[in-house]
Amino acid sequence: MARNIRKIEPLALKVPAKKRIAAYARVSTGKDAMLHSLSAQVSYYSNFIQNHAGWEYSGVYADEAITGTKEIRPEFQRLLDDCRNGKIDIVITKSISRLARNTVTMLETVRELKKLNIDVYFEKENIHSLSGDGELMLTILASFAQEESLSVSENCKWRIRKGFANGELINLQFIYGYRIKKGKVQIEESEAEIVRMIFKDYVDGMGYRLIAKKLREKGVRKMRGGIWNAEGISDIIKNEKYTGNALLQKRYVKDHLTKKSVWNKGNLPQYYAEGTHPAIIDIDTFKRAQEIKSQKRERHPGKKERERYPFTGKILCGICGKNYTRRNKEGRILWICSTYLKFGKDRCPSKQVPENILISLATQFLELKKFDEVIFEQSIKQIQVPAPKILVFVLQDGRTVKKEWNYGTHSERWSEEARQKARERRLKKLEGRS
Repeated sequence: MARNIRKIEPLALKVPAKKRIAAYARVSTGKDAMLHSLSAQVSYYSNFIQNHAGWEYSGVYADEAITGTKEIRPEFQRLLDDCRNGKIDIVITKSISRLARNTVTMLETVRELKKLNIDVYFEKENIHSLSGDGELMLTILASFAQEESLSVSENCKWRIRKGFANGELINLQFIYGYRIKKGKVQIEESEAEIVRMIFKDYVDGMGYRLIAKKLREKGVRKMRGGIWNAEGISDIIKNEKYTGNALLQKRYVKDHLTKKSVWNKGNLPQYYAEGTHPAIIDIDTFKRAQEIKSQKRERHPGKKERERYPFTGKILCGICGKNYTRRNKEGRILWICSTYLKFGKDRCPSKQVPENILISLATQFLELKKFDEVIFEQSIKQIQVPAPKILVFVLQDGRTVKKEWNYGTHSERWSEEARQKARERRLKKLEGRS
């Protein structure tokens, strides 16, 4: 007997799932006109996506005052994270240059999203990244965008360097003691008084840390917040701009892709321009401060050293949690807490540790005949200084061993060479007073 089969059509039609659409917008400067353009882009894409029947609005990701050649863009990275987490199906952007001016970055991004089956639509070029010839067109057009970025960068560099050669202050923004109003540098008198006090104290014999401590105790605020420390005082002492003159092109942008600013160490010419702006410090005071700075540098050659030592990054202050730093004081090698060096004992009352004590205790602890850097590196993860005369050795496997030590008498701590240098310094001071 033949079967009777009837096809039953569904009563409700299947509604196609909406595509989740997001947009990316960016401007490269924080100027009002650019920020207005960014606001207009955000508004445009919000309306454009939400008014499309088959689309679901997933937001507009917008970076302001960030160049497209840099990969570290907060909103751009957030967009990629949401794509990886399956929250977006299509990304819309105005043009290739808005997504990235770096060809490699742009292609890597598009290829990653392509693997996730996410389409990127470039409005200006009318290109879909998932289309057959999409990547070929993107490669060609992105190369043009990168070359355009290079051309703009070189034009900006030429303008800035031409200005330097003419003795113009270019891109001057923040200097304590000054304000820049409508392109003109003006003295901020309340801060200028502090600058004069800093130079006077330094010339009179106070060190960076003592001057910083004095400012903290007086409640003096820095221009952009933060705490006064030895480094900040040093930056003021060595800044020739307080004399009303300016050394131009101390730094320069290395390349147009990274936009990284590096110190000019003879790579490009520098220009010393006189009378570029009002002076806070007279030239004689400034020169005297530089002489003192140079003399101190000669007395402390260890400060010039940048190489790593066996104990570099190993010694941890048990009071403030910062690393200890190596210092050479008249022939005595000491390790001192970096907080103490910057702010003084009012911020961290930790004690210094002589390097010979570290070597001696490490050698004893590891049961060696003499100190071995390789064995020390392989065995010791960290040395903690929880209190005066106490060191805690932390092994690579996490075990800890406490060791105590003595400072010894003053005569024991000083070598004959150190004593002789101290005598010579005292004689120079006496000669200077006579």
